[in-house]
Amino acid sequence: MTSQDMSPSSKLYEIRWHGRGGQGAITAAKIVAKAAYLEGYNGVTAAPSFGAERRGAPVSASTRISGEPILVMSQVEMPDVVVVLDHTLLGYEEVTSGLMKYGWLVVNTWLQPKKLGIEGNFNIATADATGICRDLDIVVAGLTVVNTAILGAFLRATKILSMENIEKVIREKFSNSAADVNIDAIKRTYDITDLQLSST
Repeated sequence: MTSQDMSPSSKLYEIRWHGRGGQGAITAAKIVAKAAYLEGYNGVTAAPSFGAERRGAPVSASTRISGEPILVMSQVEMPDVVVVLDHTLLGYEEVTSGLMKYGWLVVNTWLQPKKLGIEGNFNIATADATGICRDLDIVVAGLTVVNTAILGAFLRATKILSMENIEKVIREKFSNSAADVNIDAIKRTYDITDLQLSST
């Protein structure tokens, strides 16, 4: 699967999100699901995968989107896309477990894809979403919240959704000023995303 292959169709796309409690992985999963519905996908689901979110603890969430109604409700085991909001989580084997051949690993990090030292037959996208959010002061209770910014890297890599529909969801969710700064974070992260296509 390449980024060019990912467009509204009857295919089921499975996305798994990995972050830490308080970073907003579950919210990101829901934003993508809602934007997918606006995009024309008839089947969309989003849910936490592992228990309740605790601040700082590893958490996971999933999004499924399809042109047809979705009947699958189990945890995502073979994702087309894995989005990692905290690059330190790459030390956990389950983060990249099951990632489909030629799928996308999207990581919030200042490192270039080749510097991550991760080998696999999947594509890698990296962007320093944390740096962008710090610059824009997207901080809650002392924690930099990167869940909206990383959507820029997700959009750039996968091309599943349009920026327009992500913006619509953000404007529904946040007040005007908060929406503006979050959309700015998404666009800035989109622009700095570094892509590495699988060579296998």
